[in-house]
Order: sequence, then structure tokens, then C-alpha cells
Amino acid sequence: MAAYKSLSPFGVETWDIDLSRDLPAADFAALERTFYANQVLALRAQEITAAQFAAFARRIGPPQPHVIDQFHHPEDPGILVLSNVKENGRPTGLQDAGSYFHTDYSYLAVPARATTLYSRVVPRIGGDTLFANQLAAYDDLSDAMKRRIDPLLAIHHYGNRHDLDEASRTAASALNAQQQAKMPIVTHRIARPHPVTGRKALYAVSGSSFGIVGMPDDEARDLLDELAAHSTQPKYQLRFRYGVGDVVVWDNAALLHSATLTDPGDARTLWRITVLEPVQDAAAAQGLAASHTG
Repeated sequence: MAAYKSLSPFGVETWDIDLSRDLPAADFAALERTFYANQVLALRAQEITAAQFAAFARRIGPPQPHVIDQFHHPEDPGILVLSNVKENGRPTGLQDAGSYFHTDYSYLAVPARATTLYSRVVPRIGGDTLFANQLAAYDDLSDAMKRRIDPLLAIHHYGNRHDLDEASRTAASALNAQQQAKMPIVTHRIARPHPVTGRKALYAVSGSSFGIVGMPDDEARDLLDELAAHSTQPKYQLRFRYGVGDVVVWDNAALLHSATLTDPGDARTLWRITVLEPVQDAAAAQGLAASHTG
């Protein structure tokens, strides 16, 4: 049985699991229980192939290839290559996967259950991921604020509401017309029950949430900004530091996260797989698309 060490203020890590070997069903079930109880799970010092990494991710949920398809791994489109390394002057991966607090795939009607990263090349300095615990942030809200937000649906679409410039919303690659066409307008509850544990968490109040159904834009953004400022306070944050070969899995229904960038000359490469929840939570009415396109 794997022994886990607590991170601070949440999350766990272990050196006792080898993903290059088949993990029995009972052991994987125990791993999943540990994951959902702690929101971040780090499996240190792995030596695995792309196929083994993908097989592990599929046990958590169905992989969803990223819309930025030019950086899909050649062996598996479910793997997105994140890298600041260039070859012949061309990027080998997506350099900035979101250096602001956000939730992966919150702009999709079926949101992400979990994201897993496999660190292949670790920079000398930096490259950490910041996580913010949205379960704790929700719990600490006043009863009045909980009542206010409980019925509200946030409007989501691809990008960061604090940067509406299509040329800069992703630092490494803006979406082309075909990619933009794949990005719908959707809604998700702001106070969202976790699909596995049932605990309520603030959901994607920073990042892709651009408005609130039935609320004037300025009022909606003020409320979202207030919730984002509350939920990303240092007391809710975990800074995760990677070692070579680490596989980290995080719970998108319970967390915000932010990449931290590194010196472009200090090589960093990771593989990323994001897996979806099995059922649709909420989708926006078609009429929202015309007035909330960024």
C-alpha cells in the first residue's frame, strides 16, 4: 500500500507508485479516493512512455484533446506538449498554458474532471504550478454571499476575461478560425457541487467566466472579481514544485491553478492530459453567444 506525505496546505505526494507497471484495480481505487480527498496528487519520479501516461489518465476519465492541436503529442492527440524549447526557430510546445488563475476546460459544456502533468524537463529555477483551493474558499464565504451566489450561472468562453485581445489571450498560440469555431458559449454554476464528493466549491470564478446569466455585465464582473480575489488569497494556495519524472494530478472541480513562467533559455517540457467528467453539467442558451463573444 502506498504511503502518502502531505503537502501544505493541501495535496499529497508519494514515491511508492510506479506507473510503468499495471496498477491493480483495488490499488487504483485507493489512489482515486486519496486524490479526491486531497485535490492534488503527486506521483514522484516516474519513468513512463506516452502510451503509459495516456493509459493512466484514461483510468481517471475520458481524455479531451486540447483545441490547440498543433502541439498535440505525435503518439497521442490526448497529450498536449507544454514547452519553451524551440527547434529550428519553431516552438515544440505551448509555452504558456495559462499564467493566470483558471480552471481547465471550464469553457466546455462538459468540464474537466482532472488534469495530469508529466514533467519531462525541469528548469533550474521556477516553473512551479500554483493551486488555489476552491472548496475552502467557498466554505469561508459569509452565509449571505452563499445565498446570493447559490442560484447563479456564470457564462464561460475560451480565454481570460482580463485580457480580451485575441492576439495575447494565449501567449504561445492564438486560436485560428477553425479552433475558435469549436469554442462554444456555456454556463456553469458558480457554487458548484463537486461531481464526486458533493461538496460545494467556487467554480472557475477566475479565468474563463465572463459574465453571469441575467445580470448586467459590469455588476457580474464586479462580483466575479470579488470572488476571484477572495478565492486566490495566499492562505488557499499551494505552490507545487516539480522534479524530473513527476506526475501530478489535480481536481479541476475543486481548484483554480496558474502556471508560472520561466526564463525562455531555461528549458522546461511537460506532457499534459486533461480528462472530462462523464456527464454534461450545464450549457448556455444559444442566445447568449451573440452578446458574449469577447
